[in-house]
Amino acid sequence: MNSMEGLVTQIQGLSSTASDVLMLQNLLKQANDSLHAESTRLLPFLDQLDPSKHSLGYLYFLEACTAGPITKEQASSYVLIIARFLSSCVSEQIRLASHKFISVCKRFKDQLVLLGEPLRGVALMLTAIRKFQSSTEHLTALHPEFLLLCLLAKSYKTGHSVLEEDIFEVDQPKDLFLYCYYGGMICIGQKHFQKALELLHNVVTAPMFAVNAIAVEAYKKYILVSLILHGQFSTSLPKYSSSAAQRNLRSLCQDNNLGLVKQVVSSLYKQNIQRLTQTYLTLSLQDIANTVQLSSVREAEMHVLQMIQDVEIYATINQKDGMVRFLEDPEQYKTIEMIERIDSSIQRLMILSKKITLTDELMSCDPSYLSKGCRERQKFDFDDYDSVPQRFNV
Repeated sequence: MNSMEGLVTQIQGLSSTASDVLMLQNLLKQANDSLHAESTRLLPFLDQLDPSKHSLGYLYFLEACTAGPITKEQASSYVLIIARFLSSCVSEQIRLASHKFISVCKRFKDQLVLLGEPLRGVALMLTAIRKFQSSTEHLTALHPEFLLLCLLAKSYKTGHSVLEEDIFEVDQPKDLFLYCYYGGMICIGQKHFQKALELLHNVVTAPMFAVNAIAVEAYKKYILVSLILHGQFSTSLPKYSSSAAQRNLRSLCQDNNLGLVKQVVSSLYKQNIQRLTQTYLTLSLQDIANTVQLSSVREAEMHVLQMIQDVEIYATINQKDGMVRFLEDPEQYKTIEMIERIDSSIQRLMILSKKITLTDELMSCDPSYLSKGCRERQKFDFDDYDSVPQRFNV
């Protein structure tokens, strides 16, 4: 225990300047095995450290403390300790031990799930991401953990705020798979089906040597969201999908997507009503119910009202005679707000284009990429793929 007390003293003395922190980093690396050997006795030492000043040392002690099995009773106290650390820690220090910081954050999520209180960790995990990532374009291993907490807590709006950021830097492929999969589910929860489809599409078409469980689950939801959004889905994946995905992702198994299936059925009614707006100016609720094959006039009215509320159609309902009048889109696309929105989109696309061009230039000069690209190109004959995908109309 004297060695631990001495280490605490060194942490307190070597946490002020950048050069001292680098020296402390080497000392902590050497003491890592000793910390884990004494893990059950380290908790009292955390009281002698200030997470806002001694972030690196505190992180090493905290990671060792939480490394072993933790009971539900212990989880309650550890959640408070980790929450205090995440709120106070300094970015420059925690990035020097990134793997340990990720481990602590993942254990924090596990403890909250064990306690059945995922909402407590949503804001703190977002704070951890901001402190850990080098920029908002950096996808970290903490993003999937944050999105999972948002899903479990049904805090979809908070999760969606992260999904709006453009990602250009990824640490590990698995992080991207989980980020897109959980992100897709959050967008489904908010009924943002277009964004959900994009994220799930990223999972399905991402490079992979073998199909993984994440891709399989994403593909199932990808088909259902395609049906909700478009009323159809492609029977073949895009050519740029991996060969593993092309071969193995076409079979659907029974699973827990009943909620999505119900939304598919509802969306088919909506799409049939939308088709009516292209043919008729006025139509009775009874005719809508008969044409769309709804069970009653009341059900037809509820569908039309919901679509008006969601701005999926423009219409008015005359309650006296039960007639629906379909209207044109009132947006003239010449208001100041619309012009600012279009300008913002153009600026964002210009920035994105520059980044893609820069990335393409860097990749085209990378020797390992060029070498692998030549080998992979010899394996495929793109003429073997259908140029026009077949589709099922539903």
